[in-house]
Amino acid sequence: MGRTRLYRNGELVDRDFPVAEVAGRLEDHSAVVWFDLCAPSEDEIGLLRDELGLHALAIEDAFSERQRPKVDRYPTHLFLSVYSVRYEKHEIKTCEVDVFVARNALVTVRESEDYALEGLERRWDSAPQLASSGVGFLLHGLLDDVADSHYAAAQALDDDIEALEDRIYDEKPHVGRKALQLRRALVQLRRVALPMREVLGSLLHREHDLVDDVMMPYYLDVKDHTLFTAELTESMRELITNLREAEVAVQGNRLNSIMKKVTSWAAIIAVPTAISGYYGMNVPYPGFEQKWGVWVATLGIFGLSYFLYLMFKRRDWL
Repeated sequence: MGRTRLYRNGELVDRDFPVAEVAGRLEDHSAVVWFDLCAPSEDEIGLLRDELGLHALAIEDAFSERQRPKVDRYPTHLFLSVYSVRYEKHEIKTCEVDVFVARNALVTVRESEDYALEGLERRWDSAPQLASSGVGFLLHGLLDDVADSHYAAAQALDDDIEALEDRIYDEKPHVGRKALQLRRALVQLRRVALPMREVLGSLLHREHDLVDDVMMPYYLDVKDHTLFTAELTESMRELITNLREAEVAVQGNRLNSIMKKVTSWAAIIAVPTAISGYYGMNVPYPGFEQKWGVWVATLGIFGLSYFLYLMFKRRDWL
């Protein structure tokens, strides 16, 4: 049993039938079939090549690692490569999903189970009135699900960057390593999210009849989501670039404040040191061997030190 669906005249008439039966089901030209291959076997690859007549280059791309998100046109079908995204523990987890779009068939090829299909099937089931648009309806659900995963990851990443920005003013921020992790995650997200604008733009061209008038507003909505995600990642890139510079600036200001305090206390300590050093000379001085000389020296130490303390405090050096 496989993850399969059969639509006829805009209605879901069968599901979860064996992938081996797909070729026979496609003989009915009124049927629209979707089936999924996850880490496919050699027999399933043969089904794509022999039964469905998919182009050899498209099949090669589908089973090559790390394709750039794109749309390729072949005489009988389209080939798309997109990435679903999850954001976990300051890291971006991606799963490549390759898609073959024929006249009455949609084939998804996942590299692993990291991309679950439950959310995709719920999207299809939530809008049965659009199923009459055939393959365009199925492809929209997939692209919408992928675009939403990009947006959710971008929002979570943006929240972490803002939280890290607030930590800069803590006593011990230590944001350097965390900022590096977030920057790496942002680069990975941008690598798979930004090309989605080109993917949607290519599909919306009137060079083919994949997107009919009914589905056009829905595809435009997905494109808006991709543009918003791109703008969000662009603002995050500027923010995280300035994050380290802001930390260095805050540390510099804090160091200047510390140096002012150290200098001020050093000046205060220098006064009693000078007085006691002067009176510690082994030569006669005013008040030598007199009690009033000791009191004058003591009052001078405390008086001048207090005067310097008030002066530095008024200038916000202490």
